[in-house]
Amino acid sequence: MTGIDRKELLSLEAYAKVRKEFRARVLTHKKPRTVTLGEHLTLVFEDELSMRYQVQEMLRIERIFEEPGVEDELAVYGALVPDGGNFKATLMIEYDDPEARRQALRELRGIENLVWVQAAGCGRVFAIADEDLEREDADKTSAVHFLRFELDQDTRGALLAGGALAVGVDHPACRAAIDPVPEQTRRALVVDLKPLVAAE
Repeated sequence: MTGIDRKELLSLEAYAKVRKEFRARVLTHKKPRTVTLGEHLTLVFEDELSMRYQVQEMLRIERIFEEPGVEDELAVYGALVPDGGNFKATLMIEYDDPEARRQALRELRGIENLVWVQAAGCGRVFAIADEDLEREDADKTSAVHFLRFELDQDTRGALLAGGALAVGVDHPACRAAIDPVPEQTRRALVVDLKPLVAAE
């Protein structure tokens, strides 16, 4: 369930033939997996399909066809596929005006660690951010972050049993929540979770 299967990737030529249809499929797939918090934050909960699309696009853009380059892309984006016990998401801080964006990125330092998910009846699970590389410095945060929500057994159990899901952010300069998220979003994300077993 983890990562991206190398055998699922298409050659550059084969991908070019189906790219339009594949892109439309992925965009439709991502709609219920996208959560907007307030006016300027978007969370896209990633999975194997969304990350396989990202790999195909990177291979196309960079004209990568040799195996070492393909494996490098698989390693980078495969890490963003949930493993059955977590959610993984891309956080985007979006402002149309460049100066407003610069100011917000200064004010929102640390926001990537204050995004949370919560199943009904359970505690909040805060994101573990940017495990691949640091995306914040002393002056500002980045406009894009990669988040992992490592779900405890109670949270997983509640969601698998049909419990509601809330998503929010608790930063002094930005507090927002959707409680609960739409049912289609909850259902889309629960697919990422493995059933609990007695050993856990």
